[in-house]
Amino acid sequence: MKNLTNNKLAGAGFILALAMLVESPVQAETAQPTDEKGAKESKTMANCNAMQEQKQKMLDDMKAQDAELTELLAKMNSAPEDKKVASMAAVINRMVEQRIAMDARKAKMEEMMQHHMQMGMGAMSGGMPQSPAMKDADKK
Repeated sequence: MKNLTNNKLAGAGFILALAMLVESPVQAETAQPTDEKGAKESKTMANCNAMQEQKQKMLDDMKAQDAELTELLAKMNSAPEDKKVASMAAVINRMVEQRIAMDARKAKMEEMMQHHMQMGMGAMSGGMPQSPAMKDADKK
């Protein structure tokens, strides 16, 4: 009787061990997409944070440019009559330089934003949460 009980326990243990072995690869395969999803979500958030930092830098640069133009305008306004035209030319030249640089920067950022939004659209179809930029776009 003792042998029969030991055999049943050994058989049950074997079946349990076999079930655990069979179940392990299924769990590993299921865990892998979650890891990939997390990596994609993390990359999307990193890109979003980088874009927000670039936006802040752009705003800071614009404030610095405004300060520079304010200074040039003050010099122009206080310049003697014989130097007013040269001062006006300095203000206009600087404004044009800033505008050209800003247009180039804006085009680059629009390209990055388009790419980011396309990533967000792919993420939405994959069930990942939207990036903050996409959530803001939905509110508008």
